[in-house]
Amino acid sequence: MKISLGPNLYYWSREETLEFYEQVVEWPLDIVYLGEAVCSKRRLLRLDDWLEIGEKLSAAGKEVVLSTLVLLEADSELKSLRRIIDNGKFLVEANDMAAVHLASNNIPYVAGPHLNVYNGETLALHRDLGAQRWVMPVELSHTTLTEMQAQRPEGLQTEVFAFGRTPLAFSARCFTARAHKLPKDDCQFRCGDYPDGMLLKTQDGEPFLSMNGIQTLSAATTNLIEALPQMQKMGVDVARLSPQSHHMGKIVEAFAAVRDGKLNPTEGAEQVNRVIIGTPCNGYWYGEAGMDWSADAALAYSQP
Repeated sequence: MKISLGPNLYYWSREETLEFYEQVVEWPLDIVYLGEAVCSKRRLLRLDDWLEIGEKLSAAGKEVVLSTLVLLEADSELKSLRRIIDNGKFLVEANDMAAVHLASNNIPYVAGPHLNVYNGETLALHRDLGAQRWVMPVELSHTTLTEMQAQRPEGLQTEVFAFGRTPLAFSARCFTARAHKLPKDDCQFRCGDYPDGMLLKTQDGEPFLSMNGIQTLSAATTNLIEALPQMQKMGVDVARLSPQSHHMGKIVEAFAAVRDGKLNPTEGAEQVNRVIIGTPCNGYWYGEAGMDWSADAALAYSQP
């Protein structure tokens, strides 16, 4: 099983982003997704910059994939999408059906986690259109995945979101700008003030969600490191880790060590949980509420 680094969902400075990917070159990753998937206004790095980063990562032996926006709202965004599809070198992750349409029967693509792939018929459709890999929607359980694995067309790889604040929804409105009483068109890029999203609490003061511009994520951080042995038995091809602003190298190393059998899954979970943002969760994977953390279920499924 391979380990991938998903696209950075947050708005970091240009210097922070470039420094981050300089470190990524050295990490034990097999696949790296690059590009802006959340908001088209975030232009500190252009496509040429991402391509340059991709060249360095590719030279280090990593498979590079260019991710596309989840929500397109303007002709300019469609033009940018066409440039990504036509990059001529790297695989593309299609995160909406416009990207699927442009890629279909022209280039192989990755069917991203936001495409609502919930059954074998949809898997077959994407395979026929040229999908090389699909990323399971984050809210599905391992039980559902087992059923879909049995229906998976030959030649289609499966990727599972295994770490990071869970991406839940997108909106045409910018929640971060609204929280600062700013219009979306003059947001002043306030999302840059929150390198791991802006925490939203309930009236009782409990962490509930994280707002990232137009994106809503969980407050808790998904950690499926203990499920890696189970995923391997199920034939999952790739475990995806979503970037956070600190300790990401340690997290990648822990996942790689568990994957390779060099670290006990329970010990790996303890290591990762010490450095995550907020509290851990794994509920969706076990068919429970997404924000829940079930150490007993993880332990049961991690046994040989």
